[in-house]
Amino acid sequence: MRLILAAAGLALACAAPAAAEPDYAARVEATLSAHVLPGFAALTAATAALSDAAAARCAGDGGDAEVRAAFHGAFDAWMGVSHLRFGPLEADSRGAAIAFWPDARGATPRALKRLIAEADPIVDDPAGYGEVSVAARGLMALDWLLYDADAPALEPGGYPCRLATAIAADLATVAAAAEVDWRGDYAARMRAADGPLYRSAQEAAGELAKAFAAGLQATAELRVGRPLGGERGPRPRLAEAWRSDRPMRNVALSLAAIEEMAATLFLPLLDADAAEQADRRFAAARAAAEAVPTPLAAALDTEEGRTALRRLGQQLALLRAFHDLTLAPAMGAGLGFNAMDGD
Repeated sequence: MRLILAAAGLALACAAPAAAEPDYAARVEATLSAHVLPGFAALTAATAALSDAAAARCAGDGGDAEVRAAFHGAFDAWMGVSHLRFGPLEADSRGAAIAFWPDARGATPRALKRLIAEADPIVDDPAGYGEVSVAARGLMALDWLLYDADAPALEPGGYPCRLATAIAADLATVAAAAEVDWRGDYAARMRAADGPLYRSAQEAAGELAKAFAAGLQATAELRVGRPLGGERGPRPRLAEAWRSDRPMRNVALSLAAIEEMAATLFLPLLDADAAEQADRRFAAARAAAEAVPTPLAAALDTEEGRTALRRLGQQLALLRAFHDLTLAPAMGAGLGFNAMDGD
């Protein structure tokens, strides 16, 4: 009897229709159109505005407040695409040139102080500045120049002001180049998925899925885990852009970016129950992030603040587990690797 039942079960399993394969091409198209390409367009526009503001400041036509506002606008836009580190951001180390972080050894302050001490004329060569160390380029370099207590004032025509102008102009150039690559060739190659880069729509969708996982991992382990610290206790100066009081703003914006990505890449593949779970997981992470007092450095000085950051870490861990158990399988992706390893 048991053999008959087993055989019957096997026959039913064989007769059952296979689960429909995800429409990978549709997920790629939706994510490119709604998330990737608009994100890079926003970064191009915001960094161009920052470059203009820095140039105006050094010409005596604006003040520090305008430059700082434009800096925050550019950083906000970067948070919208910072998880998309493959392809155009990987080329020419553009991701690092836009935001050199983590900087565990303080390379950015050292590089900028050296340029200032030597009054290096490279700042007056827009093309040449793109060849300096990534530690002296991008948003983190401007974070130091605009907010560090040891940074010199940005007086019109002075060397520090010319340095800020060069950094901002280089940043705008790098961001524009990344967008050009996306719109010119890279997006088309992901859509076609018929060449050596992506041999199928599933491979192209898998690249995007990996970027999602890497973005979530970076927020959990770097933006939250590093400043929270371990046995050595809180280390607020390991937080991203701590000088400009951006750590929790960056956490919120990076979470928003990957949630937006999930809406086009994963959620259409989920049943109603799983989609509702996804909404709950993201909502819980958002609420936990909003509950962390700011500035983060002051919050880490109190037990209340440390507890709030630990709770955020716990919510991010639950979100990562939901990704591993629900989102990745829905895409047909068994992500058995460290998402930030590049494997």
